[in-house]
Amino acid sequence: MAAGFSLPRSTAQTRAKHWGYAHAMRAIRFHQHGGPEVLRYESAPDPVPGAGAILLRVRACALNHLDLFVRDGIPGVPIPLPHIGGCDIAGQVAALGPGVEAARNGPAVGDAVILSPGIGCGRCPACDACRENECPRYTVLGYGVDGGYAELVKAPAENALPLPGGLDFAAAAAVPLVFLTAWHMLRTRAGLQPGQQVLVWSASSGVGSAAVQIAKWMHCRVIATAGGERKMELAKRLGADEVLDHYRDPIAQRVKALTGGGVDVVFEHVGQATWEQSVRSLANGGTLVTCGATTGRRAAIDLRHLFARQLRLVGSYMGPRSELRELLPFIARGDLHPVVDRIFPLAETAAAQRYLQAKEQFGKVVVTLE
Repeated sequence: MAAGFSLPRSTAQTRAKHWGYAHAMRAIRFHQHGGPEVLRYESAPDPVPGAGAILLRVRACALNHLDLFVRDGIPGVPIPLPHIGGCDIAGQVAALGPGVEAARNGPAVGDAVILSPGIGCGRCPACDACRENECPRYTVLGYGVDGGYAELVKAPAENALPLPGGLDFAAAAAVPLVFLTAWHMLRTRAGLQPGQQVLVWSASSGVGSAAVQIAKWMHCRVIATAGGERKMELAKRLGADEVLDHYRDPIAQRVKALTGGGVDVVFEHVGQATWEQSVRSLANGGTLVTCGATTGRRAAIDLRHLFARQLRLVGSYMGPRSELRELLPFIARGDLHPVVDRIFPLAETAAAQRYLQAKEQFGKVVVTLE
């Protein structure tokens, strides 16, 4: 990990006493994999920040589908149990691990921050080049290490970024993972250019709502999909130029009719259920950029279409912390804004996850500790 995650307990207790937090925090944990019923609201040991790390008092944590996958269990991926999920976190710095006090422009106790979710090893060539999302040991808060469904969470100090001005904690928690993912997909991996045409699947999702905004901010024509009239109307308000119903409309056929041949970029994060329509929606020379497989990981493609139409299939995973820092001023300025659908108290995280699984939301679902 980029920061140490160990500290003698006696030192931690001294810091805890000084900063006024309890030695047994409240958290949502699961001790075995399964559905929402495995989540327990219970006492858990305080995390202890090691060298280069901070301890954050969590004020809000936004949900992601990754939380559901980790809770269910991912084949071939061992998750240490009991486990605390939650990767999108906002709060206030409660304590600093050894060495953080001396860091220039580093976080200070009491600072309101958001956490960049990704953690690299800090030693490999990718991390040295500030591309930690390419690190072979890369992990995400709430995935490989405990996350933000708790009163306290530890994280590398370098992952703490100032809370964007004008946002409360719930809105700020809805920013990091989805905006970083969408920004990296469109700007870095797909090389989106002003004036191009983009298809964004599922604008009602957190990452979809971020992608619609980023593409419009880049002066692109956006065709979005959503399920049902209510979500279609909300996608329009978000900035989409055209909105299609992905449950009823023949997407590729409609996209080609609207664009005269297809889009330059398809923003794909759904997976197996939408893959064929995504490929067929591309114009010659177009790029499909993908970050997810929510509906399944199996996808097929006719290789003749791939080479004859000179298509680009591009994978994207999260993004480097530097890109999150790059986009935050546009959040603070109001050019881009997080979309929060519903807020639950931490104790009702199981209900929040059921709500997310039911696909009722438009934007982000958030749990708060305020």
